[in-house]
This record gives sequence, structure tokens and C-alpha cells, in this order.
Amino acid sequence: MSDGNHTNSYNPAEVERKWQARWDERGTNAWTDEALRSAEKPFYNLMMFPYPSAEGLHVGNIYAFAGADIYGRFKRLQGYQVFEPIGFDAFGIHSENFALKQGIHPTELIPRNVERFTRQLRRVGLMYDWNHTVDTTTPDYYRWTQWIFLQLYKAGLAEKKAAPVNWCPSCNTVLANEQVVGGECERCGTAVEMRFLSQWFFKITNYAGKLLDNLKTLDWSDTTRKAQENWIGRSEGAELAFPIARRKVADDRHEAAQVEAERPVIRVFTTRPDTVFGATYMVLAPEHPLVDRVTTPERRDAVDAYRRQASAQDLVTRKKTDKSKTGVWTGGHAVNPATRQEIPVWIADYVLMEYGTGAIMAVPGHDERDFEFATEFGLPIIRVVAGEGDGADTPLAAAYTGPGRLVNSGQFEGTDVGEAKSAVTEWLASMGVGEKRINYRLHDWTISRQRYWGPPIPILYCDECGIVPVPEDQLPVVLPFVEDFKPDASGISPLARHEEWYLTECPTCGGKARRETDVSDTFLDSAWYFLRYPSAGNEQVPFDPAITRTWLPVDSYIGGNEHAVLHLLYARFVTMALRDMGHVDFEEPFTRFRAHGLIVKDGSKMSKSRGNVVVPDDYIAEWGADTFRTYLMFLGPYQEGGDFRDSGITGPYNFLTRLWDSALTAEDRELDRDVEQKLHATIRKVTEDLEVLSYNTAVAAMMEYLNVVRAGGRTPERGAVEPLVRLVAPFAPHMAEELWERMGGEGSIFDGASWPEFDAAKAVADTVEFVVQVNGKVRARMPMARGIAEAQARDAALADAHVRRWIEDKQVRKTVFVPDRLVNLVVG
Repeated sequence: MSDGNHTNSYNPAEVERKWQARWDERGTNAWTDEALRSAEKPFYNLMMFPYPSAEGLHVGNIYAFAGADIYGRFKRLQGYQVFEPIGFDAFGIHSENFALKQGIHPTELIPRNVERFTRQLRRVGLMYDWNHTVDTTTPDYYRWTQWIFLQLYKAGLAEKKAAPVNWCPSCNTVLANEQVVGGECERCGTAVEMRFLSQWFFKITNYAGKLLDNLKTLDWSDTTRKAQENWIGRSEGAELAFPIARRKVADDRHEAAQVEAERPVIRVFTTRPDTVFGATYMVLAPEHPLVDRVTTPERRDAVDAYRRQASAQDLVTRKKTDKSKTGVWTGGHAVNPATRQEIPVWIADYVLMEYGTGAIMAVPGHDERDFEFATEFGLPIIRVVAGEGDGADTPLAAAYTGPGRLVNSGQFEGTDVGEAKSAVTEWLASMGVGEKRINYRLHDWTISRQRYWGPPIPILYCDECGIVPVPEDQLPVVLPFVEDFKPDASGISPLARHEEWYLTECPTCGGKARRETDVSDTFLDSAWYFLRYPSAGNEQVPFDPAITRTWLPVDSYIGGNEHAVLHLLYARFVTMALRDMGHVDFEEPFTRFRAHGLIVKDGSKMSKSRGNVVVPDDYIAEWGADTFRTYLMFLGPYQEGGDFRDSGITGPYNFLTRLWDSALTAEDRELDRDVEQKLHATIRKVTEDLEVLSYNTAVAAMMEYLNVVRAGGRTPERGAVEPLVRLVAPFAPHMAEELWERMGGEGSIFDGASWPEFDAAKAVADTVEFVVQVNGKVRARMPMARGIAEAQARDAALADAHVRRWIEDKQVRKTVFVPDRLVNLVVG
């Protein structure tokens, strides 16, 4: 099998160096623009690109990338033309914080990190097209990120408005709700507070319905799809109008008339319009614009103090349902449109401007939060829904939220709750104080960041012209080098400290203008990077139309589920908007998405403080990339993760070493019948497992097969080993290439070979294991011929000495038979 030019012992480092160099020399994984346009069987294999915001890639990154690469190599062996790119999500708070921690300017540190990450990725043997990489910090990339902002602005999907936002006092920047975890900044762990700032927003809420409805059509991991469903949060209900009660004004008739003329209404969204007769008070968010209008002079100080207290909390903490209820009365009242009674208006921090209308009608009899609040502050509680056995006057020890009929509800007395929701809404609508409404939990995407390391937002402010978008032919707006890039607590971007940069000329009138000094959220960079990959290097357009039509949407996307309501949601929104603007012809970017699991070390989460971080470089240097890749996939189900233990890596290494030896000693002779059956069964098993990312069981099946091939020290057949080399190729590509070449193959195994096929008939074993029971208890397991008849199986069971011992002189009264599985002898 070997020739004089090769060593027969397996040397991973030597083999891997050889093939990584050869892949580069031959352009094995590289694509030209012409080839991309003319691909006949394209398969776009995507994985989430990394933040180069650490000293190097960790084992979790390699686990994610290797798993995605294995799937791409598998599809390539099946005959697909696979495009597998990589890049670096190098802008943003992650990278800037790392630069601040290291005391090195990001313009120096981040390129250095990108180089290190690149070396690590190449060492792993991933099938990347290094001719089509992206780096979000380069002007030739963020020029088009700014272009996308302008398209959204022109379409009316980008607006600047004042709103309550999450503020991290450590990172000194605004955070999206998705970036606040347990009341803390996801990046630094600092308690988040709330500020009221003027920010740029993308109107993702315009697409809430489509984002939700389309989830049903996507081949995505259930956990990811469910996370987005919950985050978008569709609610069907009604919007009701509660007029603010007349303020009692002294004898000044002119002032009284003015107050009446200015009398506004408080609008609320509710999913329970049937309970409006039980609304005994109202609650406004502290930031609601009508708070000042409804607050009486004698309550002003208390209301202002509470608003200051509420502003010190972040929005996520305020959403918690288990925290104690606080609030203050404004002194004002509103009119319940159903009862026509005046009810007090309070403010409380558990009501948020970002959901619904920023106001609620409080029905303490039938809402747990309202019940707690009313109990705390001594507010009226009225039952308006009676369950089985309850009456209108049955006391309420807690909020009743079950089914029932309306009580204390005027003309709707006795109406079933299910019918009452629409009936009450229609009645209120007929009076002009209600209408059916669909509401979403999703809020608009805050994209302004008061940091340095990001793409400048391409907007100018002119005293004469107002907001002016930067002309497209002036893109990119280049991020200047700023020595003092550290943010401060002012809420103003570091760029705002440099008027030599932000003072400019208005392109419309030629007058003085000021640049927007905020930069855009890093999630805008990643919301479209998959569109850029195939067209990377094209200076004329962000994405070539012909290439995009050929390769998009993405066929397979693998990444972390932590991005379910961040990157994945934003990418869907941007794609939908680009489609509506005519820039692409599809509205969902990722046809198939799978979330990978997480790796722990010796049963514990990896961290520097524990000293248990797995550095891939060390293991690859000792064992080789192929062994490292195979071991990671062998740890457990890929979509669940596994426990990395140093002792476990020897198993995959020994398996690959034995495969190497088998390939070099195999003989040309006819396959043994048992080996042939096992071969076809293994091909079927590995094929099915790889399609569903069950890599651990695929590796186990290949190991088991090799044991059969080498059983009893037998010399393997060439026809038994060569298919196994192809099966293992996605996991151990360097070894597979070397063995393919030594076995006479031409070119790369991923082009010259094909995925092995199995014969279903040959994949079935001639014998199967039967479970033999006596009176339902397992007494033996024994091989029998596949397809054996019941009578023959019964006789074989009775012939077994161990089974007969449990029968003795008893008579077999009945036989329960499950073909190819079980014989149960019922005796008595």
C-alpha cells in the first residue's frame, strides 16, 4: 500500500502541515467570482463569525466551527459545490472593552488579534475560502454597513427619537433590551440603569407580524424558533380610551373652559377587555407624557421623586414580576368608559412605555400584579368574573384568572368570558372608546452607541436643512483615529470631543453642519455579513445580484442559541427590509439553522478563575487537529454539548491511528460477508447521523466498524477500509487526504471521491437478538435468524437450557411474539 516516499507511522503534525499547504497552493477551497456565478449545485455553509476580542480562540469556538465544517465537507462529498466563508466581527463593545483592558488602542490590537485568530483557524483544517473573508472594521466593509443604514432611512425605517433606554454605567453606552441579563450588562456584569436619551432606532416593529408568521416556515432548532416567538410576543386584545377626569378649577370660567378643551384621554392596550367593568384604578409608566398633565399640584413633589427613583432602574429589572410593587398616586383621575366612574391614576415602575401604550387599566380582581398593587395600597378590588360555584359577591383572596361568566358588568351580566371579549370590545367601539388591536412585545431596535469603536452613523445635522443623510458617493464616513477613545458617563460619544472631525459642510445647502457622533450597534454589522461574503472585494456594490441569486439564502447556518433574539432576529429584519426595497429577492436569510451545544471541562463551566480553560493550540500541537476535531464531536450530541476530559482524547487518537495502519496494510481481496454487512450498515448509520448533526453516534459507529474489520487480528480488505476513509473525511480531513492519495486517489478526496452509498438489503444483519421472557420477565437473550417464524422462535426459546429452568414442569399456555424482537412464554 505504501511507497518509498512515505513513512508508515502516523505523524499528525507532518500530515496536517502538508495538506494545509497543498490546499492553499491548489486553491482547493477557494472560489473565483466567475465560478460563484456559474455554480450549478451551490450549497452555502455558514457559521457565526467570531469576535476577535480575546487573546485567542477557545475550545467553544473550535467546537462550533468544526461541527459546521464537518457538515459542509459532508455535503461536498455528496456532490454539492460548497461555499464556506469566515470573517471577523471586529467592531463593537466587545473589542473596545478588550482594548481598554489591555491598554492598547483598538486600531493596533484588533488587527493583531485577527491575525492570531486566522492562524488558529487555519491550523484546525477548516474548509474556508480565504479569498472571501470580511472584517467589519475595514472601510470597504463598513462603507456598505453605512449604505444599509441609508437605505433603511430612505424607506422610513430609521428614525431618531427620545426614549427610555438601558444604560451601562461601566461601558458608558446604551444597551438593547436583549443585551441586559438579569438586570446586568451582558458584557461586564454591571447593574444597568435607565436614561432618557435621543437615539437612532430601526422600526423592526413594522415587521413584527411577518417575523412571527414566517417562523412557522423555517427549518430551525425548536429552541431558537421558540425564543423568537416569545420575544416578538403577539397579543390580541383591544385599545381602550379612558378620558382624564375634569380637574376642579376655581371660579375662573376662562380657565375652566381651557381645561375642558384640553382634556386628553389615556389609551390602554388590554388582552382582557371583558374585565373593563372591574378596572378600579389606572397606572401610567413614570415616563408617560400625560403624567405631568394628570398630576395635581399637591402631588407634584411625590410624583417627581418617584420618577427619579424609577429612572435609576434598568428596563429589564422593571419587567420582573416577582419584585415588590411600588408606586404613587398622581392626585388625578380618569373615567372608566364602561362604568362612567372616576378612578384614580397612579404611576408605577412595573408599567413600561415600550409595551402597549405605557398605561394600563388595573383590574385587581383578575390580574395578579394588579391584585398585589391594590392590596399594597388599599385600592378597591371588584369581582367581574365568576368561576364555577362563585357568585358576584364571592370574596377574592387572590386574583381569579380562570374561566367563567361576567358579573357586576352591566348589560353583559352572565356572558361567558370567551364571548365577552369581542362583545365588550364591539360595544365600546360603538361609543368611540375602543377598537380591536394586535400588540407585540417586540420594541424598535436601538442602534445608537455612545462609543468609539464602530461605524459612524452616516447622518449630518444642519440648522437650515435639519437631518441630512450623507450622500452615498461620500461613503464611507471613515472612523478617525482618536487617541482618547475611552467613553465617559456624559452619555456623549468620544467622537463628540473632536470638532475637527464632526464639523463639516452640509451637502444640501453648503452651510455649516455637524456629523452624528454616535456609532452604530455591532449587530448591524452582523445583520448582513452573510450577504457580503460571496461578493467580498467588490467595490461597486455591497452584494453582486447574480452571485446573490445563485447562493442566497444560506442553506445551512450553525451558531450559538444565545443569538436567538439578537443577531438572528436582526438579520431577518434587515433581509426583509432589503427585499421590500428590491435589493434582494428573498425575505428569509437562513433556510436551515441549528444551534450547537456548550462545552464544559471536567463537569464545570470553563473560566480563567477556575484555571480549566481548554486552549486548542496546546491539544492540536500534541494530538493533531484531526484528533482534536474528532474528539470534540465524540463528546456528546452536537446540539447539546459535552464534557471535555483530557483522558478522553486518547480514544479518538487510537481510532485514527488504527485506521491509518489498516489503510496501509489492507489487501486486495473479496470482502468477508460479515464485514460487508457491517460496512453497509455503517454507511447508512453515518449518513443518517451526519444529516441531523449526530456526530457522536457517527464516530461511535465508525469505531465499531473498524473493530469488526480488524477483529481477531485479521488483515483488512481494501474494500473495507477505503469507504471508511471517505466516511471519516469530514472529521479528519488531513488524514483522509493523505490516505486517499496513498490509496491511489487523484486530487483532493473532497473532489475526486464521493460519499459512499449503501445497499439497504446488505445493511441488514442475517441474525437479530431476541429477548426471551417467561411470564413477562427477561430470562435470556439469544440470536435468531432474521424473519424467523413464531413457531420456530418458540421452539428455539424452549430449547435453551436457561429458559427451561424457569419453566420446569409448567405448561406453556400462551406465546407473545414480536417479530425480530421478543418471545414471551406465558406458563402456569
